[in-house]
Amino acid sequence: METINLSAEIFLLLFCVGLVAGLIDSMAGGGGLIALPVLLFIGLPPQAALGTNKLGGSFGTLSASYNFIKKGRISFREALPGILFTFLGACAGAVTVQLLDPAFIEPLIPVLLLVVFFYTLLTKQLGLTDQQARMNSKLFYALFGLGLGFYDGFFGPGTGSFWTFGLMFLLGFNMIKATAYTKVMNFTSNFVALLWFMAGNNVCYSIGLTMAAGQVIGARIGSSLAIRKGAAIIRPLYLTIVLLTIGRLLYANISSG
Repeated sequence: METINLSAEIFLLLFCVGLVAGLIDSMAGGGGLIALPVLLFIGLPPQAALGTNKLGGSFGTLSASYNFIKKGRISFREALPGILFTFLGACAGAVTVQLLDPAFIEPLIPVLLLVVFFYTLLTKQLGLTDQQARMNSKLFYALFGLGLGFYDGFFGPGTGSFWTFGLMFLLGFNMIKATAYTKVMNFTSNFVALLWFMAGNNVCYSIGLTMAAGQVIGARIGSSLAIRKGAAIIRPLYLTIVLLTIGRLLYANISSG
């Protein structure tokens, strides 16, 4: 892709945006809602903005995942089936998006996210403590890994929200644990999508690595805050991010229509 000449002040801004995006994303998801508009604003074409955002996002989710693992909030052995199925699903989605227009799925996602939002809002106890699982974990990881991995590779917005809700509602995870496992799955699908954007020459490395540096720091701070503060800080952020994602998708649908 073409080189974009930016000032030192803009690179500092990108670092700060990455830090905030990593902070929010590690606790509630939705870091792309902060980072992507800035990448478009500085003049990156849409495909390059998406690819560059995946670069920063991969570093941020890796940093958050590592912090959650180090602090004992994730069992890698337990998460492994989800990682493998998410990897396969994301590969399939990234290949398919090269062949099909993802526009046909856009109107459906805000509706599903509204269901997630209102159920979480009205079910006050959801995610506060561990609950009885409603689904076998291996079946859950196979279905959600393939489905959400495919979706993230194919389209993406709201993936983390769906993961967190599914882990709480179907596997009975508390909100901290659900957030931790969501970061591992997000990293997997982000990394797969990043490889495809790199292959298509749609990543601006100087910009992406600058934001990645901020996202690594932000994700470390955010994941530590999530562990210390628990659902008291994650729940309102999670509901806010879901609502903002719905608004962004509805606006995009209205604008394109």
